[in-house]
Amino acid sequence: MKAVQINSYGKPDVIHIVDIPVPQVTPNHVLVQVHAASINAVDWKISTGAYAKMMPVTFPITLGGDFSGVVTEVPEGVSEFAVGDEVYGNAIATSTGSGSMAEYVNAPTKSMSKKPVEVDWTQAAALPLVGVSALQALVEEMHLSAGQKILIHGGAGGIGSTAIQLAKHLGAYVITTVSGEDRDFVTSLGADEVIDYKTQKFEEIVKDVDAIYDTVGGETAEKSLDILKRGGTIVSMLGQPDPQKAKEKGINSIGQQTRTTTDRLMQLTKLVDEGAIKIQIDKVYPINQARDAFIYQEDIHPRGKVVILVKE
Repeated sequence: MKAVQINSYGKPDVIHIVDIPVPQVTPNHVLVQVHAASINAVDWKISTGAYAKMMPVTFPITLGGDFSGVVTEVPEGVSEFAVGDEVYGNAIATSTGSGSMAEYVNAPTKSMSKKPVEVDWTQAAALPLVGVSALQALVEEMHLSAGQKILIHGGAGGIGSTAIQLAKHLGAYVITTVSGEDRDFVTSLGADEVIDYKTQKFEEIVKDVDAIYDTVGGETAEKSLDILKRGGTIVSMLGQPDPQKAKEKGINSIGQQTRTTTDRLMQLTKLVDEGAIKIQIDKVYPINQARDAFIYQEDIHPRGKVVILVKE
C-alpha cells in the first residue's frame, strides 16, 4: 500500500511516498481503508523534529493522525464497529495507531467514531483534532455559556475556525484575532468582533472577557492574562500561560492536551450533522503530492484545514 513516511527529521524533502505492507490489526483496533487524512500542526512538527524530545519516534514512521474511511477488518473482542462502517478519528503513530496518511490504517477504537452523515470524506478527515480540541476547551474546560464573552486567538486556522462556530452555538459573544485579509472569513463563521493582530493591539481593545482560547502562544498568551475577568479561564494549545501570574489574578490557566475519544467524536458528529459546525477546508491534495501539502501547511497558514485525499 502507499504511505507517507519519513526516515529522518527535516524539511519537507524528507517526506516520501513509499510502498509498505498493510498493517496487521492489533487488539482493540480495527483496520480501516483510508479515504482521506488531514494535516495538523503536530504532524509537521513531528516531521521536522520540533517534537523530537516530547514525542520521540522510531524511523521509518507513517505520518498523520486524523482520518476518515471504511472499516475492513474487525478482530475478535471488538464489538463497537463492524466491517463496512464509515468512520473517522485519530490514529497517529506516536500513540497506538499506525499513521493515517496511508491506504490502510490500524486505528484504535478508543479514538474513533462513526463519521457524520452530512459530510464527505475530506470534511470528515479534517474534523477530529480541531473539533475535539474546540469541544474540550470550550465545553469541558471553560464551561462557556450563553451571554459570556470569549476571545479566540488565531480564528482563521483549523482549530480557531471551529471554535468560533462552537462558541456561537453556545450563545457566546465572540472576539477573534486574525490578519486583515481573514476578516470576512471569520465574520462569515459568526465572529462578532474582529481584531487585525498585524495593525491592532488586542490588549488595548479588549477587556473583561470571560474566556480566552489561544492557538498562537508566546507573548499573545501572556498578554491575554491581563484582559480576563477574575475567575475567567484561558486555555492555550501551546502550553500553560504563566501559572503564577494567573494564580495571583484569580484566573484559571490551562495548557490543553487534546485527547480524541469516541465520546467526544460522537458529540462532534451530532454538532456537525445538526449544522452547528461547518468544516472549513482550505485545500485538498492527492496522496502523491503529500510533500507539497506539508509545504503549504507550514508556509501559508491556511484558512481551515489542508487535507490529503488517499482514495480517489
